[in-house]
Amino acid sequence: MFVCSCFGVTEAQVQQHADNGACTPRQIASACKAGTDCGSCVRRIQAILGRGACSRRDLADQGRPVLAGLEKYEEFEDLDEAA
Repeated sequence: MFVCSCFGVTEAQVQQHADNGACTPRQIASACKAGTDCGSCVRRIQAILGRGACSRRDLADQGRPVLAGLEKYEEFEDLDEAA
């Protein structure tokens, strides 16, 4: 089911971004642009995000990146520490 008609974003895609650590509509927008055009889907995105606990806190507690895709930047941090 489409959540964002403007950019063709589905509920499953929003949920996947949430599972990867996005906890706010703004973070979802950064990941897939949903909610950035007409804005009519923002309440639906908020409802999807509100269905479960935010996995971001769990990731942070484990010392892992809180948003998907940040793992590649950890390599640079390791190099900085070694220098």
